Amino acid sequence: MSVEFANSGPAHRRSPEEDAELWSKLTGKSGEEATASPIHRLKIAGTAPEGFGLYPRAIVPADDMRGESLMRDVWRIGMDKMEMPPGRPPWAAELPSRHFSDRLHRFDWLCDVFTQGDAGADRARFLVDDWIENFGRFHGFAWRAGCTADRIWNWMVCGPALFEMGGEEAVHQRLDVLARQVRHIESLYDDCMEPAARWRIAVVLVLNSICLKRGKGLPEALARLEHECTAQILPDGGHVTRAPARGLRSMIELCVLRDVIERSQRSVPAFVQSWIERLGGMVGFFRLGDGALPPFNDGHESLPETVDAAISQLGKSPRGFTVAPKSGFHKLAKGSTVLLLDAGSAPEEPFGDWAHAGALGFEMHDGPARLVTSCGFSPEVDVDWQEAVRRTSAHSTLILASEDSASFGRNDETRLTFPTGPEGISAKRLEEADEIWLDAQHGGYKKQFGLLHRRRLFMSGNGRRLAGEDSLARPVSQGAAETDRTVPFVIRFHLHPTVSVMMGDTSIRLETESGAVWRFKTSHEAARIEKTVYLGRGVIEKSSQIVLSGRAQPESDGSGPPNCVRWAFLKDTPA
Repeated sequence: MSVEFANSGPAHRRSPEEDAELWSKLTGKSGEEATASPIHRLKIAGTAPEGFGLYPRAIVPADDMRGESLMRDVWRIGMDKMEMPPGRPPWAAELPSRHFSDRLHRFDWLCDVFTQGDAGADRARFLVDDWIENFGRFHGFAWRAGCTADRIWNWMVCGPALFEMGGEEAVHQRLDVLARQVRHIESLYDDCMEPAARWRIAVVLVLNSICLKRGKGLPEALARLEHECTAQILPDGGHVTRAPARGLRSMIELCVLRDVIERSQRSVPAFVQSWIERLGGMVGFFRLGDGALPPFNDGHESLPETVDAAISQLGKSPRGFTVAPKSGFHKLAKGSTVLLLDAGSAPEEPFGDWAHAGALGFEMHDGPARLVTSCGFSPEVDVDWQEAVRRTSAHSTLILASEDSASFGRNDETRLTFPTGPEGISAKRLEEADEIWLDAQHGGYKKQFGLLHRRRLFMSGNGRRLAGEDSLARPVSQGAAETDRTVPFVIRFHLHPTVSVMMGDTSIRLETESGAVWRFKTSHEAARIEKTVYLGRGVIEKSSQIVLSGRAQPESDGSGPPNCVRWAFLKDTPA
């Protein structure tokens, strides 16, 4: 599939019909409205629970900036902003998009409002009660499996401030609607094809068994959770989607469950503790100098406070390592410089339904300052941008003939697209005399163009020099090329929005937010600076990218130009 990333993204405000069509196309079955037959409505009916015997305790700090904004009746999701009249809920007005509505109905913002003093708590309870009045019986869009499971979690972790405060009738209504939603998602679990929704349902049902049902159904709920852990967490502790932020979220939720289980005077299942430790190791592996995470695949930076809160749950420093073989990542770290290389295949469906085609792309950091990245990702940004940044052009790697390094196919069950491969992706590492060499390659372009992409990296012992070489070589097994026509290629280095860039006569000057200066040098003649975007912090930010372009010869062994391009990042010595 050919793609030009620069042309991706929304060009105008969509009509409701266009928005519905795009939402259906890009969210597949998970975006379909839920249905409730008369029989289903009977199944989820029942008496309200008497109350919580135990409350889950949130371990993630609230986002004070978002809470303050919401108290001013300013609702921001991605690039969309709504300013409501004082005291009116956002769903009282026409919402900008289905994506905005989806994020709204998940209530990820609720805890942030509760932390804004007594007025914030009153406001948060009002918003929940108003939502119940408008959507509490049933609503096709708001009661989709993943959306409902997220909402239940976000209500539960607000604890007694939500479920014990206010009038008796209001408290009863909240408990009644909470229980109905739990019964609803429990009935959907077996047929649910969305991995993130299955995980959240499994987590919520354990909480429900302990906190509201006094242990009833707990063995079945734990068995369901163990199944999801085995399916969605790799042996090295990485999340099966290869998105660091997803692993962080899974770890946090298991820590909350562990705490609830311990306070209920029950033994914590061995699998819960084991997966927490493995996930914690990978969170530590990915944690960068600014305390946040790299935005690989459909993962965002995350707040440093959230990462710290998760790591603190380990009770010790996470185990250190430089290679995550099952997850497919390599880490190079010397001095203050850290580089993370994506050297893994895309996850299998359905776990790859939001994965990216970013083979051999890398993230580079200097202490707390980010330098080289990708276009990133955020669940807050609209779905068309989420789709656009999945392509190879949105990553810091080589792109041949504007094609993706991994081919995208369609998952007929979820109706979403997923990347496959690339074939033959591998990386070899050599550490010698305090220096690191990494030799990686993939065959994603071999079938169509007969060429392998090889990326070699060298990091000096003090971390002040990163030298790289990207080459395109025809393996002997391919035989002779059918044509001598050259193939266009581009090598992109997407820079973080905090980096200032200036083209010089012999190098490109890069200044990080900490004031450190790096210089990008290459013998390649066609080096230029272009515009790009970054999504990793929840909005679409303008940034710059270094671009090297050329034309590859189909018969080359990759040992020299034009099929071999050498480049380097060099850190200036302070005056």
